[in-house]
Amino acid sequence: MTAPEIPAPAVRIGGPWTHRDVTANGARFHITEAGDGPLVLLLHGFPQFWWTWRHQLTALADAGYRAVAMDLRGVGGSDRTPRGYDPANLALDVTGVIRSLGEPDAALVGHDLGGYLAWTAAAMRPKLVRRLAVASMPHPRRWRSAMVGDVRQSRAGSYIWGFQRPWLPERQLVADEAALVGRLIREWSGPRLPEDDEVDVYRRAMSIPSTAHCSIEPYRWLVRSLARPDGFQFNRRMKRPVRVPTLHLHGSLDPVMRTRSAAGSGEYVEAPYRWRLFDGLGHFPHEEDPVAFSNELVNWLKDPEPDR
Repeated sequence: MTAPEIPAPAVRIGGPWTHRDVTANGARFHITEAGDGPLVLLLHGFPQFWWTWRHQLTALADAGYRAVAMDLRGVGGSDRTPRGYDPANLALDVTGVIRSLGEPDAALVGHDLGGYLAWTAAAMRPKLVRRLAVASMPHPRRWRSAMVGDVRQSRAGSYIWGFQRPWLPERQLVADEAALVGRLIREWSGPRLPEDDEVDVYRRAMSIPSTAHCSIEPYRWLVRSLARPDGFQFNRRMKRPVRVPTLHLHGSLDPVMRTRSAAGSGEYVEAPYRWRLFDGLGHFPHEEDPVAFSNELVNWLKDPEPDR
């Protein structure tokens, strides 16, 4: 896969932050950072990129943290490589960026797919993860059991099954200036819908060549590996408990990740675990009510002894 020409305005959006690139795990990653202090690394989900954390970047910087939002492999301003979209490798991207930033560890904050990778990184490289906060995503083992064993969750996540078709999903994502991206974000949100100009930012980013394909590849691996040795091996690795304080955030109206599926992930955490359900919010609580989400996150980060 050749590297596409990435239009800077579509990704390097101006604001009270700075943009730069770092190398990690054999690839180049675009990051946006603000503030000084202990590192908090923010991981976006689908169908988004770093910009989804714009509110938290400023809130964390104001609270005394070095807030960094990275574009995952294949998305935004990061490299679009031909391979490397399994969760173990994507988690190594994350921990590699922590090292490239010159930090001994980080508090990881992940949403959706970024949350899946945050869970994975905390289990695989525990020395590099100081704390863990996950929104709208259960623990990987919980996700697997819910998608396979819960008919309602399987139906709610039907878009993931649809991604298994070759090439057609990519074409659908970018058709009509990525109109599907806007529709998904609106349908997955709660009553507090995003503004049109906010949705347009995500549509432009998805329209960058190769982005749609790279965005879908992790989901193809998640499903196709269910019956493969590499999937079984990954699932066994995820038996290793998370041993850092964990904050689990979820919107009560999330239509694609049911509350029942996410709840119970604490059984994989051997450390203080806090569950926070946001009433009236959907799949994007950090954007639907950024003040409430940021306050919850900052207060938990500053709590020296987070309760179970």
